[in-house]
Amino acid sequence: MSSLPFLDRSHPQAWQQLGQVAAGIGEAAGRAGVARSTTELMNLRISQLNGCAFCLHVHSRKALRAGVAQDRLAQLPVWRDSPSFDAVERAALLLGETLTLLPEPAVRDRDLMLARDVLGEEAFAVLEWAAILMNTYNRLSIASHHPVPDPS
Repeated sequence: MSSLPFLDRSHPQAWQQLGQVAAGIGEAAGRAGVARSTTELMNLRISQLNGCAFCLHVHSRKALRAGVAQDRLAQLPVWRDSPSFDAVERAALLLGETLTLLPEPAVRDRDLMLARDVLGEEAFAVLEWAAILMNTYNRLSIASHHPVPDPS
C-alpha cells in the first residue's frame, strides 16, 4: 500500500489560504488583547484531545516561546484541577474543549456562555475562530500522517 498524501503538499494553494486565515486570526487575537500564550495553551489542549502528535510538537514549542512555563504545559491535561491557570486561560481552555468535543447542546451553550462572560465578545469570537482552525489543522495533520521530527 502506498503512503497517504500530505494534504498540504497535494493542494498547496488550499494550504497557503489556510495559512492566510491563521495569520488573520492571529492579528485579530492581538487586537482583541488575547495573549499568544493563551492561544497556544488552547491549541495544545485541542491537539491533546484530538491526538495530533505533530501539532503537539509544533504548539508546545510555540507555547514555550510565548512564555508558558514547562510546568504549566505538564499540567495542561488537568487544567481544571490546577491553580496554574488564570480565569482568561481557563475560559479559553473551556471554549477549546467545548468546540472540540461538541457536547450536547445544553452543555455546549452553557460552557460557551461561561467562556464568553469571562473573555468578552471580541476575544471570545476570535478564540472561537482559533479553536475551529486548530481542529482543522489537527485533522489535516492526522489525515496526512505528518511525522513528528526526531528529537535528536
